[in-house]
Amino acid sequence: MPNHWSQGLRRSSRILRALVTTYYAYMLEYRAELLFWIFSGTLPFILMGAWIEAAQTGRFGFSSQQFAQYYLAAFVARQMNFIWVIWEFEKEVNQGLLSPRLLQPIDPAWHHFISHVTERMVRLPMVAILVGIFFALYPSSFWIPSLGQVLGFAVAVSLAFCLRFLIQYTFAMAAFWLEKAVAIENVWFFLYLLGSGILAPLEVFPLEVRSAIEWTPFPYLIHFPATLLMGLPVNWGKALLVLGLWSGAFWVLNRWLWRKGLRRYSGMGA
Repeated sequence: MPNHWSQGLRRSSRILRALVTTYYAYMLEYRAELLFWIFSGTLPFILMGAWIEAAQTGRFGFSSQQFAQYYLAAFVARQMNFIWVIWEFEKEVNQGLLSPRLLQPIDPAWHHFISHVTERMVRLPMVAILVGIFFALYPSSFWIPSLGQVLGFAVAVSLAFCLRFLIQYTFAMAAFWLEKAVAIENVWFFLYLLGSGILAPLEVFPLEVRSAIEWTPFPYLIHFPATLLMGLPVNWGKALLVLGLWSGAFWVLNRWLWRKGLRRYSGMGA
């Protein structure tokens, strides 16, 4: 039995190493395109100027310096949570490209997951350069997070990435029934903008609204990691509870839709 487990572990590690190496090389080929994707995620910087100006004339819970730091942290968190699996999966189903993946001894989800992880590895140096440019333009907002803040941010943004991937991959299952599953993501993305803290930190929301939003997954995708990186007090217990509940719900829904969808996909002659 121990020998069986060790063989399985070695086999899994070889598969993982092959996937990481392949997709990392693939993402390096598209590093110029990645730069455009990064710039497409600069919405927090556009909103930052308005809130910095408002902070000088009103009371919003954040100072001008804190608003600048928050939107920088939100930008970094969003870069780590950028997901596009629904577009790829929809294409695979509509064009029959999923069929070869089903012949492989691993779940097709791992191809998408590893490609997203390796893309972060290629994206990170570019994000670091933009952060350096930001501090050059706004030197008053410069701060050095403590080791605890960095580790907390890394854990939070990793959990957020996994949940964001799981949510979108679950929506992607609709491609078995709908030609344009992306439409579901477009509706979800609107709610994501409102509740995640991209448009504004939750501290500026009325207390009743903020209390309700904190039971949705949205704040833990952007706002929670961003405030951790800033060193603001956070409720880890509630965050882990909410993340766990939503992750469990979407995991169950994802597996159910996958089984139902596969039967429909096979019935279509793919």
